[in-house]
Amino acid sequence: MRAVVLGLVVVGAVVFVLSLFVGSSNVSPARIWAALIGEGDRAAEPILHQIRLPRAILALAVGGGLSVIGVAMQALVRNPLAEPYVLGASGGASAGAALFYLGFLPPVLTKAFSMPLAAVVGSWLALAFVFLVARQGPRLSTARLLLAGVAVSALLGAVTAFVTFASPEPDKLRAVLFWLLGSLAGATWPGVLVPLAVSTAGAAVLWALARPLDLLATGEEPAMALGVPVEGLKRGLLAVSAVVTGVLVAAAGLVGFVGLIAPHAIRLMAGPGHRRLVPLAFGGGAVFMLLADIAARVVLPGQEMPVGVVTAICGVPFFLLLLRRGNAETMV
Repeated sequence: MRAVVLGLVVVGAVVFVLSLFVGSSNVSPARIWAALIGEGDRAAEPILHQIRLPRAILALAVGGGLSVIGVAMQALVRNPLAEPYVLGASGGASAGAALFYLGFLPPVLTKAFSMPLAAVVGSWLALAFVFLVARQGPRLSTARLLLAGVAVSALLGAVTAFVTFASPEPDKLRAVLFWLLGSLAGATWPGVLVPLAVSTAGAAVLWALARPLDLLATGEEPAMALGVPVEGLKRGLLAVSAVVTGVLVAAAGLVGFVGLIAPHAIRLMAGPGHRRLVPLAFGGGAVFMLLADIAARVVLPGQEMPVGVVTAICGVPFFLLLLRRGNAETMV
C-alpha cells in the first residue's frame, strides 16, 4: 500500500511538472523552469502562472473527480463497466450546459440558472431517467441500466449537436464544438476554483461512505441486513454523482472513460476496499488526465487535439477488454 501511494505521488509530481513545459507558446522548458522557481522573464511568467498552472490544476480536478464518481457508480450498480460517461450523466450535463450557453432555455430559467447549475440539473435528470428505465419492480437491472445509459447518451449527444448547429450565434459554434469534445484550454484561476472544490468535496464524501460502499458492493440485501440504509445511500450517491459530473463537464466538456480506467488500475494495485480506493482513484484519475492533456497538446504538431478524443481512444479499447474478459451475463 505504501509503495502504491509513494509511486502515485512521485509519478503525479513528475507528470504535473511535465505538463507545465508543454503548450502552444514557443517558450523553452528552461524559461518555464526559471519562471517556476521565481527567476523567469516577463514573457514566461504569465504563460506559466496564468495559462499552464490553472490548466494543470483543472486537469487534476476533472480527472480526480470523474474517477471517484466512477468508483461510486461501480459500487452502486455492482458492475465494473459503470462510469459517468457510459451511464449518461456526462451527456446530460453537456446537454444542459449547451442549452444554457446557447440560449435555448426559457428566460425565467436562464435568469435563475448558471451554466454549472444547468449542467448539474441535466446530469441529474439523465441519471434519474436511466435508473427509472432500468428498474424492474424493486430490483435494478444492470443489463437495462447499461443499455439505457448508452441509449440516453446517444440521444443527448444528438440533442446537444442539434442545438449547437441551430444556434443563432454562429460565433459560438467552434467554441462549443471544441468544448463538447472535451478541452482544458482557457482554464483560468477563477474558473478552476469551483471544479477543484466540488471534486475534492465529492471525494471526501465518498471516502466518508467507504464502509457503506464496501457493503453495498456485496449486494443490496446483505447491506440492508448489516444496517445500511440502501435506498437513502443510493439517492445520495446519485446526487453526488450528478453534482460532481455536472460541474466538471461544465468546466471541461465531455471527457469520457476516466471513471472507468483509473479505478480499475488502482484496484489491481491496492484492492477493492473503498477506504483506500477512493483517495487513490482520485490521484490515479488526476495523473491519467494530466497525461491525456499532454498527449492532446503534442500529438498533432502546431495544433491541439480535444482531450476527450484522447480519453476515448484509451477508454473504448479498455471498455471492450473488460467486456471481453468478464462474464457477459454479469457485465451487461
